[in-house]
Amino acid sequence: MSSNFNDGGFINKMRLFFKSRRNLRILGGLGICIGLILLFNVINDDVNPEDVVTGKNLRGKGIKVGIVLSGKGKGDKSFNDSAIEGLERAKRELGITYKDIELKENSENIDALAFLAQQDFDLVIGVGFSIVDVLKETAIKYPNVKFALVDASYPDGEVPNNVGLVFKDNEGSYLAGVLAAEMSKTKKVGFIGGMESPVIQGFEGGFTAGAKSVKGTEVYTGYVASNPSGFTDLDKGRELTLDFISRGVDVVYHAAGATGQGVFDAAASKGIKAIGVDSNQNYVKPGVILASMLKCVDVAVYEVCEDVVDKKFEGGITKTFGLADGGVGLTDLYNLTIEETEGVSKEDEEKIKALKDSIPVEIKRKIEKVKEDIISGKIVVPNWKIEGKHE
Repeated sequence: MSSNFNDGGFINKMRLFFKSRRNLRILGGLGICIGLILLFNVINDDVNPEDVVTGKNLRGKGIKVGIVLSGKGKGDKSFNDSAIEGLERAKRELGITYKDIELKENSENIDALAFLAQQDFDLVIGVGFSIVDVLKETAIKYPNVKFALVDASYPDGEVPNNVGLVFKDNEGSYLAGVLAAEMSKTKKVGFIGGMESPVIQGFEGGFTAGAKSVKGTEVYTGYVASNPSGFTDLDKGRELTLDFISRGVDVVYHAAGATGQGVFDAAASKGIKAIGVDSNQNYVKPGVILASMLKCVDVAVYEVCEDVVDKKFEGGITKTFGLADGGVGLTDLYNLTIEETEGVSKEDEEKIKALKDSIPVEIKRKIEKVKEDIISGKIVVPNWKIEGKHE
């Protein structure tokens, strides 16, 4: 479902969607909300059960989860879609119900979070580091509501009713850097970040270290913006990629949300390769995307839903997901996965498989070994998200 707020911060309507791996269809709407005393009051005190995506497993019957998505929202083939996949799994396997909200402006986040808290949702999830301040403010205002923040966290104990869900993006990006460098014919690879910030610099640092572990590799870096608009600017993504290509880059990795689709378009137009991010994006441009660095937001979202269902939710802490527990990693370099076949034409499926097969076995084995070495601690991946960017 989708909710759009007007410039004054009031909810105009909330459309509902069922999840699809490709496109999400509008099913219905919720009504108009009118501001009263707080940020706003909702005409209907209770969420209409027919307006909520519902599961049948009685284990989680009655548990309501609300989520405020970031950037482009659903259909970004990346971060947000992965979060929705986690909710869909919780719906199927636990029986929870959920409502999701997409926003036009980041300033509306606080209204969206407050709306869900006022509606007595058992768990309210905020997606993306750009929501960190307003989620904290809302969580403090509604201490009896459980919150989860995806991709950011607070110091332990600072927000006792929130759990931070963060990822070792640097570890997965290191593998992406090794793959990019090994597959580059020019030994020039590129990284495009959506918003210049510590979180995205974490991707950059891991990718840079991985690429430079392959002797003679040069890494070019570019950022789309200094604010969240960088995650939805496809034109700028194309522009940066074409600039890299003009300088000899022949493999580019992005951590730019929906902007990555512009990166893929430019790569396809010039015959170079790309690496996707967050979810399996290999089907977006078949034959162009070598692999995707999976940031398993779906796993984190499912687990926090399960904790609420099983009454094991613990606030005031941060949960971290890395290579060791399957929280990050590369897509399968050998075999086709369901994301690469479901709804994909036979021709495109063959392109995806052919590109996997074009990666030499020795490179695949090297990446497996590097993964093992990172997990064991033999390779220590720099974490620019915490350490700051290394020049």
